Amino acid sequence: MRNIKLTIEYDGKRYLGWQRLGDSEKTVQGKIESVITQMTGEKIEIIGSGRTDAGTHARGQVANFKTNTEMTCNDMLIFFNRYLPSDIVVKKVEEMPERFHARYNVKGKQYSYYVWNDSIPTAFERYRSFYFPQTLDMDKMNAACEKLIGKHDFVGFSALKKTKKSTTRTIETISIEREGSMLHFTFIGDGFLHKMIRILVGTILEIGSGKLPVTIIDEVLENKIREAAGETAPAQGLFLDEVFLIIDSYSEDLTICYE
Repeated sequence: MRNIKLTIEYDGKRYLGWQRLGDSEKTVQGKIESVITQMTGEKIEIIGSGRTDAGTHARGQVANFKTNTEMTCNDMLIFFNRYLPSDIVVKKVEEMPERFHARYNVKGKQYSYYVWNDSIPTAFERYRSFYFPQTLDMDKMNAACEKLIGKHDFVGFSALKKTKKSTTRTIETISIEREGSMLHFTFIGDGFLHKMIRILVGTILEIGSGKLPVTIIDEVLENKIREAAGETAPAQGLFLDEVFLIIDSYSEDLTICYE
């Protein structure tokens, strides 16, 4: 049986997120699985590197599935992009060793978040950014980012209720760049909790606008109280840019069939 890895780009505006919900076709996973069944004649469940929420976009989501099809990777790529909706694109198809797993082989991820910061809203970027018209203090926002970098328990910056799993994560980088009216946040870390990036962005924006002090970062990290942090920024500004994978010794045998 072959193990196929996909690199996927999608506009999440009209989907309920990545994860298939029952038989719902309103998810990215559901749409892709439907095309795989059409392509191979097999009922296949794909494994994603992780979930994305309703409305969240991706430039580099990674998934894999097992199949008996004899189609070449190039033919599969052509089939996917012929029959998938135009807001879901398979960018790359690779045949991987049997042990490759799109979730278990992840060592980190990079996300972007976009904020339109102007007194006048934007017509063209409204589904791909968060409109936040308040004046922002970039020095305070950068100071907040510095406090978040490193290894911390981020449960207070998440939408998790109760979990037995670890809520400790390591953030390597948080940067904010301005291009005209658009702010571009970049987050790189070994993993992110449910709605963590959106809550971090909402908190940083409230610090920048003067609604919250910079010290709120320390308080939430220490006390782990979600209600003390800022509002959750909306999903449409969030993009999964890239999934960083563990390169094991077996990866020397992989075949990149199409790029």
